[in-house]
Amino acid sequence: MSLFVETLGQGPDVVLLHGWGLHGGVFSRVAAQLAARHCVHLVDLPGHGASAPLASFDADAVADLLDQAFPLPLQLVGWSLGGLIAQHWAARHPDKIKSLALVATSPRFVREEGWPHAQERKSIEAVAASLDGAFEQTLERFLALQMMGAPSARDTLKALRADLFAHGRPQGLLPALELLLMADARALAGRIQCPVGLFYGARDAITPIGAGRWLADALGDARLYEFPQASHAPFLSHEAEFVAALAQHLETHA
Repeated sequence: MSLFVETLGQGPDVVLLHGWGLHGGVFSRVAAQLAARHCVHLVDLPGHGASAPLASFDADAVADLLDQAFPLPLQLVGWSLGGLIAQHWAARHPDKIKSLALVATSPRFVREEGWPHAQERKSIEAVAASLDGAFEQTLERFLALQMMGAPSARDTLKALRADLFAHGRPQGLLPALELLLMADARALAGRIQCPVGLFYGARDAITPIGAGRWLADALGDARLYEFPQASHAPFLSHEAEFVAALAQHLETHA
């Protein structure tokens, strides 16, 4: 299948992977600032935005699909669901990924015994159960949850809502949500060989800061950037600080 990709700028290749329910355009402001020194690729994941859905949203299969779409070595940025896919891509194709930036993501999105750094299973299941009957309202509620606790959350949420369907109405969200319920990528940390930047909001209720701290300990070469006032989308709520930290990470490992 083909993926919808927007590309801008010149320089070393950087691929950005968005979170569940959204599309690559969520990174448009970040990409515009990186484009002076990088060739930035904004991907719509399968079933999101303008990319066609997959019957089964398997993390390894999506990672392989992305690897085929980008034949040259690159730097990879993944937020939330995109960060989970990024972990699989970096582990499966270590020769391709020069550096990894994981933003408010996790190897495991469901809380369980021994893993407190996540939300309750019932919270994700409630989103899945309401998709059929109240699609747009469900997505908007999920967006609001992502902004909760961050300064200027109302303004950020208003901008996100305006762009929610800018790439079209997504057609494959449920399989991706089922992946978040099932996935456990903790075993992949030992297979990720590249340098990793970890960008986390201390107020995040979806992927708590504990997940970032766990990854900082588990990965071989990682640096944790904490945003004390941010929640699940530090690149939106704290754009200037986030872009400065990400640009430093990309330049260091280009």
